[in-house]
Amino acid sequence: MKTLITFIIVFSVIVIIHEFGHYFFAKRAGILVREFAIGMGPKIWGHQGKDGTTFTLRALPIGGYVRMAGNGEDEVELAPGMPIGLVLNEAGKVTQINTSSKVQLVNAFPFELAAFDLEDKLYVSGYQNGDESQLVTYDVLHNATIIESDGVEVRIAPRDVQFQSAKLWQRMLTNFAGPMNNFLLAIILFVIITFIQGGVAITNTNKLGIISENSPAQTAKLKEGDAIQSIDGQKISSWDDLTTAITGSEKSVLNFTVKRGNETFTTQVKPQKEKVEGQEVVRIGVQVPMDTSFLGKLTGGIKQAANSSVQLLHALGNLIAKPDINKLGGPVAMFQMSSQAAKQGPLTVMVLMAVISMNLGVMNLLPIPALDGGKIVLNIIEGLRGKPLSQEKEGILTLIGFGFLLLLMVLVTWNDIQRWFF
Repeated sequence: MKTLITFIIVFSVIVIIHEFGHYFFAKRAGILVREFAIGMGPKIWGHQGKDGTTFTLRALPIGGYVRMAGNGEDEVELAPGMPIGLVLNEAGKVTQINTSSKVQLVNAFPFELAAFDLEDKLYVSGYQNGDESQLVTYDVLHNATIIESDGVEVRIAPRDVQFQSAKLWQRMLTNFAGPMNNFLLAIILFVIITFIQGGVAITNTNKLGIISENSPAQTAKLKEGDAIQSIDGQKISSWDDLTTAITGSEKSVLNFTVKRGNETFTTQVKPQKEKVEGQEVVRIGVQVPMDTSFLGKLTGGIKQAANSSVQLLHALGNLIAKPDINKLGGPVAMFQMSSQAAKQGPLTVMVLMAVISMNLGVMNLLPIPALDGGKIVLNIIEGLRGKPLSQEKEGILTLIGFGFLLLLMVLVTWNDIQRWFF
């Protein structure tokens, strides 16, 4: 249960932050966001805000999504001959269209739909109260709502508030905003982690940090701030040099040359061998020195985020150069990582969330149709051509990209199941 809760929290926070980026910049561009959903599956609760967005809570507590008007993911199912319910205002204009059998509106009357246009002319035509002898036409308000088959009430989407009506740079920024939010979340988490840890490790120095009580280093009279100049004649100029010299030596006693202030002296240190998670490690009981200043913590967290992105890009390049499905992980792998992180505590969970958020941001920018990166490529093509691709061509490209991602997800998930459970 602890693992499941950790997995749900990590995955949901990352996806919701991603989708909020799309939502925020879509609203700034004048694009109607018809729904902001937390979770997936059947609706549990819904509320329509003053800005026209319906906020819903759905049954499966994993992730979420936004539905932007006219973005190819927002079709409302209306068809001639369909029975619907209409609600009119005092001026005789349609304010609500009910297509759901789950919702009953007391002030609605039955209407058989014959024709409609909810994008440009804003009207519905049909037969009222079962009377097929007279075709009736009603104007539809610009901010009218439609109740979909699952009971979710959303705004209709006139042409002027659709995604394609926004300026090109606004649409490009809206597409980029999701990954951008993932990068920002990763940076914020890494900065918080650095503050919780009390600082950032200084590895480009040969000075010692905190000396552990009753450790070999304390027995040898070493102190915090001592600069280790050499170990058994091997020059030490960084923390990596220090750890390599200690762990790589087979000797039971190491000769340290130490500089303390203006004084230089030698001392002998007897390393301890310990078992950690089944592996033998060599320790002398010293910690890496830390930069505990506010600026050091802030820049240290940002550097950790930058290092994470560089490592990810390097891994991505390696994957492209040498494709191997074993280098990829899906939901099963995420669940396993969540299990390990939950056992190690909240700080490890935060590290996991930061790393996955950075991964999601980078992966979403890949130029694959159906991903944000693919949409940005289409925006660039539109800018170069001076006009967008036809909806048919864009739809085909998106379908191909979605099919590729679906196939990849199935293969990765199956591979994860075999790797972790068999």
